[in-house]
Amino acid sequence: MTTRTNAPAPEAGLLLRLTGPLQSWGLHSHFNERDTAAFPTRSGIIGLLASALGRRRGQPIDDLTRLHLTVRTDRPGIMLRDLHTVGGGLPAKATVTTAEGKKRPGDTGTLLTHRYYLADAAFTAALTLPQHNAESAAFLDLCAGALRAPRWPLHLGRRSCPPEGPLLLGQSNDALHHLIHLPLAALPARGQAGEDRPVEFLADRPLTNLPVQDRMISTISEDGSHPSSELNDQPLTYHPTGRAYRARPLYRRSLLLPHSQFAGHGTDQLTALSDYLTHQLNTPEGNRR
Repeated sequence: MTTRTNAPAPEAGLLLRLTGPLQSWGLHSHFNERDTAAFPTRSGIIGLLASALGRRRGQPIDDLTRLHLTVRTDRPGIMLRDLHTVGGGLPAKATVTTAEGKKRPGDTGTLLTHRYYLADAAFTAALTLPQHNAESAAFLDLCAGALRAPRWPLHLGRRSCPPEGPLLLGQSNDALHHLIHLPLAALPARGQAGEDRPVEFLADRPLTNLPVQDRMISTISEDGSHPSSELNDQPLTYHPTGRAYRARPLYRRSLLLPHSQFAGHGTDQLTALSDYLTHQLNTPEGNRR
């Protein structure tokens, strides 16, 4: 019988499926270079939720920034660079305007931009609140309703990156338990039938709060108790003329998940996911977890 190595208090939260042909979670984008992080960022996910709720860019987001984000990397995808041209083939008066309000002369009228995306990536995420009371439950209900029927179209980092399907998988009083156990959108490794495989988790706080079992612990991986780096993706405001962010720690941890949890791609994974949601998450016992 496997046992938990720790018994953290269950946390209520939302479970999200973040997958699509392209994703782009900008971190250091500047003028003609539009980068992407290798995983969904706090600023991107909180912005997505604000869009679902119909928040305008200048409105407060303090209630949304109380949510903790934990991401499971199902498929990391591959980095894709897309080359764009802006202003080419136009008469001089219709080309790109400079910061001084003038027009670019001659051959400088066409600008090149490089935009980076994650192609064929898949992530599962939990947005949780440690305090479980009537107020937090009502807030999570509000967010869940917005994700089911968003005020504005949702996207995976950029407006050109729509999600593959509905984002919200469900709600639970033990969201981190389900984050660990939900079927993965990934193929089992060849030649390793029956073997557990490492899967990376990323969060904005120590990952020692994950409800892990003894068999999941990797002896070659850190336990996620110390930050691996910092990201400047904690949003303070999305105001169009004064966006502001601050740095926050990034925690990483790999857990060994069973071969049977790797559900493959396409309809195979969707079928396994549907079965889990029906028999594990969307039941009175599953919601109490």
